[in-house]
Amino acid sequence: MEHRIIDQQLNRLRDKILLLGGATEAAVNRAMQSLTNRDSDLAKRVLEEDKIINQMELEIDRMSIEILALQQPAAHDLRFVISVAKITPILERIADHASNIAEAALILNDEPQLKNYVDFPIMAQTAAEMLRAALDAFTAEDADISREVIKRDKEIDASYHRVFNELLEMMIDNPSATTSAAHLLFVAKHLERIGDYVKDICELNVYLREAAFIKHSSIQ
Repeated sequence: MEHRIIDQQLNRLRDKILLLGGATEAAVNRAMQSLTNRDSDLAKRVLEEDKIINQMELEIDRMSIEILALQQPAAHDLRFVISVAKITPILERIADHASNIAEAALILNDEPQLKNYVDFPIMAQTAAEMLRAALDAFTAEDADISREVIKRDKEIDASYHRVFNELLEMMIDNPSATTSAAHLLFVAKHLERIGDYVKDICELNVYLREAAFIKHSSIQ
């Protein structure tokens, strides 16, 4: 009976973190749409829904603590709860970056558009695809897919450096565009950080599956 109870609790915990992951992915996508489509109403929606994501984080924290305290899971079950406890704040931070992008959109949407946001949607799409794949890998406990997702972070890094150099040149050539360009630089940095956080999730996926820590390891 006790084993069935903990299984039910772990399944509920898995469902909750997947809901959080879906909400986080949606926040990233909507934040970028609010920027590229100059949709300030959508940006405000991202900011409003961040409160829901924060509440989801607190609920998952409570569930994780209760399972650890009352069920005292061992082996794989313990790794699962630990992974969830670590992944949850990572997802909340990703959602915070989405909110920061939405806040930048609210400012930039009232200014003349400096450039076509060619690289930004590519970066955002890559980040969203990585996040979705990382969450799928978490569900399937697939360490191989997680390692492949980690490699994709280089795509976001390459786009970030390209955007950084373009905007820096724009600031030099057109000082009047400095403020707007600076906001775009922050957007690019937020997307780059999202890629880093997805890597962290994938590293925890590997830990869940293999009981191996690959963070800061040259062998992943």
